[in-house]
Amino acid sequence: MNKTSRRIRSGLKLAVLSLLATSLLSASDSYVKTEAVAGSFPLVKNGKAASICVDKADYAGVIKVAGHLQDDIFRVTAVSSDLLDAPIAGEALVIVGTIGKSPVIDHLIEQGKIDVGAVTGRWETFALQTVDNPLPGVTQALVIAGSDKRGTIYGMYDLSKQIGVSPWYWWADAPVQKKSELYIAPGWYSDGEPKIKYRGIFLNDEAPALSGWVEEKFGGFNHKFYEKVYELILRNRGNYLWPAMWPPKAFFDDDPDNFRLADEMGVVISTSHHEPMMRAHEEWSRFGGGAWNYETNKEQLQEFWRTGFEAVSDYEGVVTMGMRGDGDEAMGEGTAIELLKTIIEDQRTIIEDVTGKPAAETPQVWALYKEVQDYYDKGMRVPDDVMVLLCDDNWGNVRILPKKEDWDREGGFGIYYHFDFVGGPVSYRWLNVTQIEKVWEQMNLCWNWGVHDLWLVNVGDLKPMELPISFFLDMAWDPDAIEAKDLPNYYVQWAQEQFGAEYAEAVAEILSMQTKYNARRTPEMLTPETYSLTNYREADSVVADYRALVEKAKEIYETLPESHQSAFYQLVLFPTEASCNVNEMMVAAAKNALYAAQGRASANHYADQVKALFEKDAELTRYFHEELENGKWNHMMAQTHLGYMSWNNPPVNKMPAVSWTHTRSNAGLGLEVEMADRRSPSTLPVFDPLNDQSYFVEVYNTGEGILDYSVQSQQDWIKLSATGGSVLFEEKVWVSIDWDKAPQGETSGDIKVTGAGREMWVKVPIRSEKPAGANGFVENNGVVSIEAAHFHKAVGSDSIGWTIIPNMGRTASAVTVEPANADRQVPGEGSPYLEYEFTVWNAGEITVEAYLSPSLNFKKNEGLKFAISIDDEAPKIINMHEGETQPDWEYPDWWNNSVTDHIKKKASVHSLEKAGSHTLKVWMVDPGVVFQKFVIDTGGLKPSYLGPQESVTVDEN
Repeated sequence: MNKTSRRIRSGLKLAVLSLLATSLLSASDSYVKTEAVAGSFPLVKNGKAASICVDKADYAGVIKVAGHLQDDIFRVTAVSSDLLDAPIAGEALVIVGTIGKSPVIDHLIEQGKIDVGAVTGRWETFALQTVDNPLPGVTQALVIAGSDKRGTIYGMYDLSKQIGVSPWYWWADAPVQKKSELYIAPGWYSDGEPKIKYRGIFLNDEAPALSGWVEEKFGGFNHKFYEKVYELILRNRGNYLWPAMWPPKAFFDDDPDNFRLADEMGVVISTSHHEPMMRAHEEWSRFGGGAWNYETNKEQLQEFWRTGFEAVSDYEGVVTMGMRGDGDEAMGEGTAIELLKTIIEDQRTIIEDVTGKPAAETPQVWALYKEVQDYYDKGMRVPDDVMVLLCDDNWGNVRILPKKEDWDREGGFGIYYHFDFVGGPVSYRWLNVTQIEKVWEQMNLCWNWGVHDLWLVNVGDLKPMELPISFFLDMAWDPDAIEAKDLPNYYVQWAQEQFGAEYAEAVAEILSMQTKYNARRTPEMLTPETYSLTNYREADSVVADYRALVEKAKEIYETLPESHQSAFYQLVLFPTEASCNVNEMMVAAAKNALYAAQGRASANHYADQVKALFEKDAELTRYFHEELENGKWNHMMAQTHLGYMSWNNPPVNKMPAVSWTHTRSNAGLGLEVEMADRRSPSTLPVFDPLNDQSYFVEVYNTGEGILDYSVQSQQDWIKLSATGGSVLFEEKVWVSIDWDKAPQGETSGDIKVTGAGREMWVKVPIRSEKPAGANGFVENNGVVSIEAAHFHKAVGSDSIGWTIIPNMGRTASAVTVEPANADRQVPGEGSPYLEYEFTVWNAGEITVEAYLSPSLNFKKNEGLKFAISIDDEAPKIINMHEGETQPDWEYPDWWNNSVTDHIKKKASVHSLEKAGSHTLKVWMVDPGVVFQKFVIDTGGLKPSYLGPQESVTVDEN
């Protein structure tokens, strides 16, 4: 991934490193080479692999992962290396060990053979270095030294990735990049210390997909399954897990080796937000007694917690504190602050009794999930050594961030984030619908606002979330190392890790756009009404964009070697094709409904198409389950995703409703005019020379047989793409204007359409004059549409600047300010603003609608603000959270709308005294406001989901 954080960092002792004949590489280079260079270490040469030495006194997990490294070298080169527990004389040796645990590593340190000054005492840090003559009889060594167990493990897995083994080699069947020889360039290499202490995932909402797969492949959620999960986490430089917990799963009780193996391998185990004291909630059903109620059943709960904690207290973990209601619900009506304080105090007493140490010496976390945040908002606090785990709204929008004065609290802060959710307004669980750009923006907020101790993400079934999991854990290692401008290249580097450099650019484009399209609206929430059939060519454009991606993906798939096709299908082709299919199905259902109402002959065609697409959805799933990798991933795509009627998933996929009609026996003529006003259904929108539009007239058949039709323009300045044709269903005739022949001023012409004994007329209005000094984005039929990233000027201040987040959002890119923790600004002279030039045809009142990412009021103040002004008027302050109070029910309408549409719209009204060119200014007030688009309505805006396409730009000055 982005390697700006790897290799040497400032502050290292360069004089000492000179002993190692260091040759530092640039951030984009790998220390692994396929050809020898001067002083390089031969990992595999002439069909012989260097032996790997791990002292038997080292951690069992380090020894286990050394075996993984041994396997990885064989995967890449087909050459076996020996695994030794003590050094032996030889030409070259890989020496792996943990400082203070490995006698051979400690000996090398004492002899001054290796430098670990930047490693010793650090958290999860490793150094990889080449050394000449490290031990008697050993001419050269590659030494991987870790500050602790995980540091050493990360060093080995880093080498595995550098030689060509993706962290997803097993979970996505990513092909190993084969090489015959491997050399390590001479030098000293390190990824440094991770900036986020705990970094991990939560397996959740895991039935029926993950559960069915695990039962079939492993016989249950046992240590054999979890060993694969632990390896994946560690290969991605994570260290933390909330295990699967949907009943009837109990991580600790189902297999006692689950936690033992996690501790051995170095994965920190904790329990979810409603499972206190290291006990799975399912265990209460098995071993508890009475009500899950601390007021009425205190003694039984305390005994339950005590016995559970005693069983695991010797393992590395983080204890979840507090209590929620039975079954992941609120504990009761209102906020019982004193009761919850008592519960936590009693839990800490149990911790002290069991461990014999002060509670502060056992890592603890209090999760502010859902209603628990109400306790925090109303002033409840936990002891300073307890980490406070903040949460998003289950849809990727952070709910609250620490105040600056709280950043230095001992226990620190964490964040619980979501790539998957079961709940309102509608669950999303089937495919990845998360843009890494959105993750970057929200986690950058967290990082800048002092959330440095735990980053945890709900990944659902794990399998469909490969890309965002990689990104989340990479960013968690060093949030400063990935800037907004690096995001496009992240796709490229990730694709290269999975498929090699030859296909990386093309695969990256598909991944970036497919996740963008899916993030517009989750597949589960799509309906035939989502995209407009009649305005801005929206529905057809959405389908066309998806189809183009599918075609690109299929072209790449056919050119890939067989070894790459399975991974490509899983990571690229299937999610793209399956998403396209659902969107196409919904648009076809919409056309069926509209065309039946219009009496079109094609209504039945689209009903049949919906059915065919519904069956294709099932076939795509069947192939994934039964044929892909010979059934390795059976059940993994079993999540229902069609036919939601409420927040909960339907028991089976349900096809969208369609209807069949009886058409007339003979062909008949019907006409659809693009963007026609209901008051003038036979009038095209106004044409003008600045926009130089093309609009269509759609001729459709209302009966059986072939419709023969003709189209004639009544003026020579009206251009037509066709003058007639024969059609079974419908086809479009495109209308444009020859401006060299068009009359001056405002006028209109006519088009005559004839067919099946009928004559129909279409009016063609034009406006040929241009506003004086037209500049910037030009109004088109009452609308100016501007993508936020396409500003004409971005003005910052000494400490604040504007940042484009490439590809973020529904249509183009987004813009926000950095740093994300900047102080509130007063709009005016010297404050940051964006400037956009635009042109309107008439003076009068306009409405500016800002399309904003649906960020929440993480400051918990009156709301995040920005300001809008036109020309020289005083900026109008807009509160993007105005009126967004939390009512008694859980999901208020304003929140439902913003997460359903993945956008929030805020409008301001302004008056323009003249036609022509004007300036829109967007002023920064608060950080954290993310702008995606601006739509200026001069009176012609029509309903649509994504809003009008961006206006054309001119410079007539």
